[in-house]
Amino acid sequence: MLETVKRVSGRVETTINQLSAPLKPFLSHIGRFLLVVTFLEDALRIYMQWGDQLRYMQYYRRFPAGLSHLFLAYNVAAMLIGSGMAIVRAKTSVACALLSSVVVLQSFGYGLLTNWSFMARNVSLIGGVLLLMVESRAKKGHPFPGLPMLSEVERGTYVSLLGRVLLICLFGSLLFGGERFTAFKTVFFVLSAASSVMVAVGFKARYSAMFLVAILSLFNVVMHQWWNLHPDSAVRDFLRYDFFQTLSIIGGFRLLVDSGPGEFSIDEKKKTF
Repeated sequence: MLETVKRVSGRVETTINQLSAPLKPFLSHIGRFLLVVTFLEDALRIYMQWGDQLRYMQYYRRFPAGLSHLFLAYNVAAMLIGSGMAIVRAKTSVACALLSSVVVLQSFGYGLLTNWSFMARNVSLIGGVLLLMVESRAKKGHPFPGLPMLSEVERGTYVSLLGRVLLICLFGSLLFGGERFTAFKTVFFVLSAASSVMVAVGFKARYSAMFLVAILSLFNVVMHQWWNLHPDSAVRDFLRYDFFQTLSIIGGFRLLVDSGPGEFSIDEKKKTF
């Protein structure tokens, strides 16, 4: 039975590699763009709703007028600059620091630390940003300057492991969010839970990540149809935010496919035996 599973698995891997070969030169760029798309959309949203954002920060969050302006301006600038640098692979470590700072600042600034669903998504997003650093290391070689006591390989190994574990936090949010536990969500949970564990431990991690990209894309289109709602609907903005944030996490999984699971994984350990 085990031999049969290995044989079928090998055939599936070969088929996937053959089908994806024409797209390989573009997949890394696609992953990077998807990862930052939620930051680009959020920067545009804050700019277009500048007055409403200021009123929210000042009257609901009790920010002083000058601090609210500074908070929003930093968020817009950091998201645009960090996203641009990530896309063109310019000082990726700086880009990742800017994007991560936005995630942390917004969690505090908007008072959403107690919203576990929001925080699970943010944790996953940071996991994707960490994998962007790993992918950059594979391409260029030195995205982690100044970290003491660790070799370059060790740095990438630890960051890759942490990124993988954080990235799969999204699925808890998607599973338990919403009011109904539908048949679709049940199937989604079973398939994504198994694949998430495989990603976390690094067993067939590339192919598990590819599967999660596919199933998460389907889930995103089915569950976050913000384009079908009236522009004045308050729910529309929430669904749009969830849609683009999920796209970014899909980008994180796409980067995992490109960079691999790293040394702390079953896939890598098997190569040594």
